Amino acid sequence: MTADDPRLRVSAMGDGALLCQVDGPLDQAIQERFWELAEAVRARPGVTETVVGMNNLLVLYDALGTEPGALEEALVSLWAVAPPGRACGALVEIPVVYGGPGGLDLSAVAAATGLSPEEYVRRHAAATYVVFALGSMPGFAYLAGLDPALAVPRRPTPRTAVEAGSVIVGGVQAGVMPCTAPSGWHIIGRTPLALFDPAGQPPTLLAPGDRVRFVAQEPAP
Repeated sequence: MTADDPRLRVSAMGDGALLCQVDGPLDQAIQERFWELAEAVRARPGVTETVVGMNNLLVLYDALGTEPGALEEALVSLWAVAPPGRACGALVEIPVVYGGPGGLDLSAVAAATGLSPEEYVRRHAAATYVVFALGSMPGFAYLAGLDPALAVPRRPTPRTAVEAGSVIVGGVQAGVMPCTAPSGWHIIGRTPLALFDPAGQPPTLLAPGDRVRFVAQEPAP
């Protein structure tokens, strides 16, 4: 296989699950192929669930009625024909009040990148992000597309509670906290939108393949 057509590695994760992954850096074209692979393999008898991760896919199946070797062969075959470049999902605009009490780390993060807070905000809001996967906690979307100039290492000591709605950055990724939980990412703003509602249909605001734009708002008077 070439770098443009990486080999799919499939490994057993106990009884009833197979993990599919490829070597190499995080890549949107590869992620799009995993979305396609997940959709294709869900149609196979015996497959009970698929969970897309960051350039990987976990396939759960009925261990009593499914031959794992046959399922592995099917996954490799489906991967070979899974096309990248699937049309992205919905475009979701997320209003953000940057800095202030809801964005405690903005000034420090901007200074670490050599930018002014205003320029950091401008660049953060100028990008279009893609939801690669949901994980970590219900409704948390891993967003690709952060300007490399805005990337900063995660905090050496995570906070024990980062409030729901916090707009955060960590490494080369961006995100929004769907609930109050521990996090080592930096807080640069706050949105009033709810990203997770257990009673909602669907319960998550974002889905893999969606595009996200952050829209800067003035703080309430």
